[in-house]
Formats: sequence, C-alpha cells, structure tokens
Amino acid sequence: MPVSSGVRKRIREFLDPDDELQYVFPADIVGSTNPSVFFAVTRKSITIMTTGYLSRKSPKSVVSATPRNQRIGPVETSTGPWFKFNGVDYEIDDEYVSVVRAADAEIRRDAAKPEDPLPDL
Repeated sequence: MPVSSGVRKRIREFLDPDDELQYVFPADIVGSTNPSVFFAVTRKSITIMTTGYLSRKSPKSVVSATPRNQRIGPVETSTGPWFKFNGVDYEIDDEYVSVVRAADAEIRRDAAKPEDPLPDL
C-alpha cells in the first residue's frame, strides 16, 4: 500500500521546509528488533526516520541524513527485496522496489548529463 498523505505530512515535519519530498517508502532493518524506518528522498538528501514500536505508520525521529548524490540500491530480489544502504541491510515490500529504482534512476540520469560548456551565459 502506498504511503498515505497523512504519513507524508508527518515526514515533511522532519525535513527542511525549503526542500521537496520526491519519494517515500518504509523499510525494515534486517535482523533487528528495532522499529521500522521510513526513507524520505528529497532534492537535497536521503533522510531515514525511525518509527515507534506501537505503530509503523508514524515517524518518530531522524536516524540519519545523507546527501542526495548517493544511490539507495541496487535492490536484490532473489530471496525477497532487500538492499544495503550505508552499511545497513534493509528489507522492503515488493511494491517499493520500483520506488527505490526510480530514485536511483534520477541519480544516474543527473550524473549522465554533460557539464554546461558556457555556464556564465
């Protein structure tokens, strides 16, 4: 099920108000009893927020934020969708594989753009 507008609104409260939320998806840390997390991908950063133990639908605090120039995946799907990000293994539901891939595709597309030969014009 897609992340609801209410959850997106709560996630925005943790982000820079001048930034634009592009992608959001929930994930679980592999082998952990910790709460789930949300990945919030914006123009500027990839922010990971932890949820509470009682509800997986509400972000509670920011765990980490990294610059947006980093890929999230690739997503491994042979045993169930998972990926490693900043040294941590995360599991996601099948429906969010395309979200991770879309976010990563933007990074590859931006990196493939040629440098402006006349930036001062």
